[in-house]
Amino acid sequence: MSTPSAAREALIVEAIGDVAQLLQRVEALRPSMDDACQALRHASVTLQDHLTGFERQMTAITDNAKTQTVRYMAVQTAEATRRSIDQQSRAMADAARLAFGAELGATMQRLHTTLQPLLERRERQWERWLVHAAVAAASAVATWTLVVYVLPR
Repeated sequence: MSTPSAAREALIVEAIGDVAQLLQRVEALRPSMDDACQALRHASVTLQDHLTGFERQMTAITDNAKTQTVRYMAVQTAEATRRSIDQQSRAMADAARLAFGAELGATMQRLHTTLQPLLERRERQWERWLVHAAVAAASAVATWTLVVYVLPR
């Protein structure tokens, strides 16, 4: 058997050989890693370009959404205003009709109370004219009878 120092030296030589192989492999990976770094830089630049375009599109979409929202709110506000004006107009017309009706009712009642005696008196005047007409007709008949039958011819 070999001595421990020889075994140790053999292990060290073997470890140095393994390290040399590892360094060779790492050196062999260097161009691949450089290519990967270059691809990553290119991907980063491409991603940055895409993100810039995406941001522009999102800004345009956001501006369009704002514009559409403002238009919608303006239309809805105008419609609500129109409905409110219609309701207020109807309420004011109803209130005016009610107030005018109450005032007109009171005025009509006073007028009716004032004119009722005049109407009743007018009805009585027709009765008086009717009595006069009946008296005139009766006197005409009496005169005719007198002239035709009583007076000689």
